[in-house]
Amino acid sequence: MSGQESTASWRDIISFPLGGRQSKPRDCGLTMVIDKGMGIGETRDLLQINYEHIDFIKLGFGTPALYAAGTLEEKIQLARSYDIEIYPGGTFMEVAIMQNKTREFLCKCKSLGFTAVEISDGTVFISQEVREQAIFMAAEMGFRVLTEVGKKNNGPELSVHTLATQAMRDLEKGSYKVILEGRECGINVGLYDQNGQMARKDLKVLLEYIDDPALIIWEAPLKNQQQDLIEKFGPNVNLGNIQPQEVLAVEALRVGLRADTLQFVANLEDMNI
Repeated sequence: MSGQESTASWRDIISFPLGGRQSKPRDCGLTMVIDKGMGIGETRDLLQINYEHIDFIKLGFGTPALYAAGTLEEKIQLARSYDIEIYPGGTFMEVAIMQNKTREFLCKCKSLGFTAVEISDGTVFISQEVREQAIFMAAEMGFRVLTEVGKKNNGPELSVHTLATQAMRDLEKGSYKVILEGRECGINVGLYDQNGQMARKDLKVLLEYIDDPALIIWEAPLKNQQQDLIEKFGPNVNLGNIQPQEVLAVEALRVGLRADTLQFVANLEDMNI
């Protein structure tokens, strides 16, 4: 084997079967990872291997309040050293709003080094006025604002019309992207049915209101959901609630290096040895 062959990267040899994947920095094709309590070493390993494929890390629920002293700041700085946005889960923000501590919460997030925040009402009822005030306040403080629409499993069922209308309002008020609720389970929540399948009729209605799917981050914790969204919208669909150990597997789906999406193009190429 020649020296040139031994130093060639895979990309010098193999083209990704699903072309067009955006590289970082990017505004679409975002991958949001949910972190439910990884250690610093685990986080370092995750980023060392996957930093090119991660855009956001969400510290799930209210876990940021439970870290041992100094470790939260260390994790935040580690993510930022790889130019990855990091933010606390929306449920934590809901607690702050419920306790009338929104500004104090945002100030604490800023001092810790968080670069983004999520505003949601998945569990706590939040009026439209308060929601818009929170979006404005967070944006004014320099955060990248994400909002989430949809209720948790035990919340009241919302119509697709209501979800879409709320999403458009959020975007008009300054939200960067709108997250469509899918939880960590991806079952019987948002647009997913009891089997974790996307309700096609509801999806069609949603897209009648939101004509640019790049404005949505689709929480898609299950492989069949990720595959369906990539088939529907292409490799640059925004995907959220990806488990840390699944980042490379999801990226392989995006670029056609996994049978589930390679099949989309497998019979379109002329093959010669």
